[in-house]
Amino acid sequence: MTKLKIGDEWWTAPAEGDDGTLVMVTGRAGVDAVIESGRFNDRVEVTWKYASEGTGGMPDDATARLMEQVDMALRKEFERDAVAVMTGIYTGGGERNWVFYVSSLRSFQYRFNHALEAFEMLPLTIYAEHDPQWNEYREMRSQTEIMDGE
Repeated sequence: MTKLKIGDEWWTAPAEGDDGTLVMVTGRAGVDAVIESGRFNDRVEVTWKYASEGTGGMPDDATARLMEQVDMALRKEFERDAVAVMTGIYTGGGERNWVFYVSSLRSFQYRFNHALEAFEMLPLTIYAEHDPQWNEYREMRSQTEIMDGE
């Protein structure tokens, strides 16, 4: 089986959360081959809720640094074994959400746990949904991507 070409270009844009607070959305470009493969039909959202009083809805510095370490561990793990593709990161309103499209929920669970085994217990919740049309990704992209030349 040929290896999928997965882009590693990202964009970040501000958006408004459901409660009117600022949410920074980071999305991944270059996933057309992944979508077209038809193998990544389930969406997994990993949520980390944090205290945001006095920070404008954003994490404090210590939490932001830890989240960045988690983010790097997840990226490294899923670059090595592409059972999942991280497509978006939402931060604001007291939570960070990582969005993945996965080919196997069981393999994702194994790799996810492996990626985070060096960390103490983290306040994460995980939600999975069948999304073969990549609706969440398409909506995020249409609402936040900064077009070339802007």
